[in-house]
Amino acid sequence: MSDAVLREGALSGTRIAVLIESDFYEPEIFYYGRRFAEEGAEVDFLTRLWGNDSLTFTGHEYRAPFTADHSLEGLDDEQLRGYAALIVPSGMVADRLRYTEDVDRPAPATELLRRAFEEPTVLKGIICHGMWLASSIPEKVRGRKVVCHNNLIGDVRNMGAQYVDEDVVVDGDLVTGRTGAHHHLFARRIIEQIAAARGRGTVPQPPPGGAP
Repeated sequence: MSDAVLREGALSGTRIAVLIESDFYEPEIFYYGRRFAEEGAEVDFLTRLWGNDSLTFTGHEYRAPFTADHSLEGLDDEQLRGYAALIVPSGMVADRLRYTEDVDRPAPATELLRRAFEEPTVLKGIICHGMWLASSIPEKVRGRKVVCHNNLIGDVRNMGAQYVDEDVVVDGDLVTGRTGAHHHLFARRIIEQIAAARGRGTVPQPPPGGAP
């Protein structure tokens, strides 16, 4: 099989879920939409729609708009298992999505992440401040090797996770990234993990001077 065919189809037939809210990091979110699609994946951006058909959010760096129309609420287990990966991005997305009206119940996005951790076939990708979303379910990352933004190192250690000083860390079905600026390395590792699990092999590296 040629590199071109492999590159186009490494994730062919798969679906990837990316959580979204306002104050997202535009270079990261737009990169995911393009990069995973390049490998043949269908990318769904999930959010809490609050009863709306869609919501338009604004980015943190450039106030760029992004409209999402996929609800993270009401996603049953079969639908969740239909995703090859669930990604919690950087920026303030996780902080906004961890809001809960009832302090005795986890936020819908946190509950979705908890359920994803119980599905080993769903790769969990958490980058930068995304670990905030797991703060109320520490048992899901306790003992796991992770990396996060420097500002959250104390948080993840308090959650019982093992901090590793690397840009991207893989611990079984959990892939974590250091900061939003490392999104290209993070995405590449996610692609490689999914492709390997599907028997598609390792995605080839881009040519010198090409896009990451």
